[in-house]
Amino acid sequence: MFRTRSNFTLTNITIAITIFMYLVQTNISYGGLYLGLNMYFVESNFYWQPLTTMFAHGGLGHLAMNMFVLYQFGNAIEMYRGKKEFVIAYFIAGLATSILSFLYIYYLDNFVNLVGASGAICALMGYIAYIDRFQRKAIVTWVLIISVAPVLIGLPIAWYAHFIGLGIGFLIGAIRK
Repeated sequence: MFRTRSNFTLTNITIAITIFMYLVQTNISYGGLYLGLNMYFVESNFYWQPLTTMFAHGGLGHLAMNMFVLYQFGNAIEMYRGKKEFVIAYFIAGLATSILSFLYIYYLDNFVNLVGASGAICALMGYIAYIDRFQRKAIVTWVLIISVAPVLIGLPIAWYAHFIGLGIGFLIGAIRK
């Protein structure tokens, strides 16, 4: 996987760390509850959760899908805008997405355990949607589909984190343009 220097992108390193954290999560008791974002954030002072939720996942399929999309969008941002922009668009926007998603959990659905990088990945997508107006419609349509379709068939996904991430990424794109 890491045969050439060009493969050592922050995106690829983030993917490797995420896979490692998933292995940690699945090998400790209640790993998803400790690393996911839930009411323990405020009730038990689990202040690491807005960050660690981006590394926790609900299963191998969830992890694989998110890492595939992260690979595509993260590396594109790094290639065309630089490593600093990737850090801002993924980690800073991801933390902001986590905090705003927690407000949804806190006020509207206390029994949620939010796991996954989807909100941060949607922030990357929002960033690209702002920067590249030719892809904007397709990206917004894709986020709508991946957010609404699973809910319609009864899958428990954090659709609000997708929309929050998309909006934050779009805002960061506008600020950083």
